[in-house]
Amino acid sequence: MNIQPLADHVVIKPIEETEEKTKSGLYVPDTAKERPQEGNVLAVGPGAVNEKGEIIPMAVAVGDKVIFKKYAGNSIKYDGDDYLIIPEKDILAKIG
Repeated sequence: MNIQPLADHVVIKPIEETEEKTKSGLYVPDTAKERPQEGNVLAVGPGAVNEKGEIIPMAVAVGDKVIFKKYAGNSIKYDGDDYLIIPEKDILAKIG
């Protein structure tokens, strides 16, 4: 990947839900689907800079699977794929 985030930002590939039908058999249109909240970390920035000019290390690394805030960050399209660039503070947890 050629996207390198700056400061404390992270590039995430959201994990899309593949279920297009409800348990009762109704099909869910794309416009009614919820935005995913899980994804894989593809790139991380160097970290935020504190008041002393020191870089604060990132808590996530490339390859981590994470849960992030529902409407966090900015959606981008790069080489035909959808990605999110979000600040590290919007990541809620790492998964296993």
